[in-house]
Amino acid sequence: MNKVIPVLEDLLQLARSASLLQAQARVRPRIATVSGSCRSTRRGRGMEFDESRPYAAGDDARNLDWRVTARTSRPHTKLFREEQERPVLIAVDYRATMRFATRGVFKTVMAARMAAVLAWLAEQRGDRIGGCIFAENGLAEIRPRRGRNAVLRWLDALVQQAAVPPGSATGSAAALASALTHLPCHARPGSVVFVLSDFRQIESQGLVSLTRLARHCEVVLVFIHDPLEQHLPPGRLNYASGDRQITLVSDERIQTLHAAAFMQRKTALEQFARRHRIRLVECSTGDDPVSVLWQSGV
Repeated sequence: MNKVIPVLEDLLQLARSASLLQAQARVRPRIATVSGSCRSTRRGRGMEFDESRPYAAGDDARNLDWRVTARTSRPHTKLFREEQERPVLIAVDYRATMRFATRGVFKTVMAARMAAVLAWLAEQRGDRIGGCIFAENGLAEIRPRRGRNAVLRWLDALVQQAAVPPGSATGSAAALASALTHLPCHARPGSVVFVLSDFRQIESQGLVSLTRLARHCEVVLVFIHDPLEQHLPPGRLNYASGDRQITLVSDERIQTLHAAAFMQRKTALEQFARRHRIRLVECSTGDDPVSVLWQSGV
């Protein structure tokens, strides 16, 4: 597995992990419905029996429940709950801040692997899969479609977009805001929307867009971070950014400020998610994406 860029072969192999995840989900109580087939609150002529109620004028006589009618001496009608698929949209952050890691894999690779598992799960559940991949140099959109070919098209986009060099870091905040503003315009009510990002430089415009989105869709934020962002080790630290070499001298004061900045960003995201009933999943670059999704109840 390449730790710096997502590789198509690796993303294809995650189909097996998604199958195991789907099989395990069937034998345990679901913590929460995140994606896949769901039951709508509308009732009509579907495949799954819901309940019987007294017959009312206009009911289809073909749906009479003869057993309940015979037992109560009153005509009763069978009601069925419709099975309804939900489009699964995934927004993947490929900005410059995501092309980093000190342990495990780059945040972009983690986002791609998790996006691949979510896509395979959606395909196995009969849902449509689509989304967008965004960076400082633009946004690539994949329209929701159903089937294996839709997943392959999505995986190919994850690999191809990772090969595009990121733009200037000065456009990082604008790229995130643009992507989040874009989502409510294309997610139809009832969709499941995953946003995979480190949420660095998220501004009020992006938060407003997520709030709008959460009113009509199920939103899941996947907060991806590297251990170094949380705890800065002491001493002289050398880093590479492209052709640049960066040296940082870390003392106790720097470590305290660094940890406080991370906790402020994390706490603000948690409070926002809780306030708007948005699910928040935390993932480190050293984690296994399948295990993270399993523990979060997908």
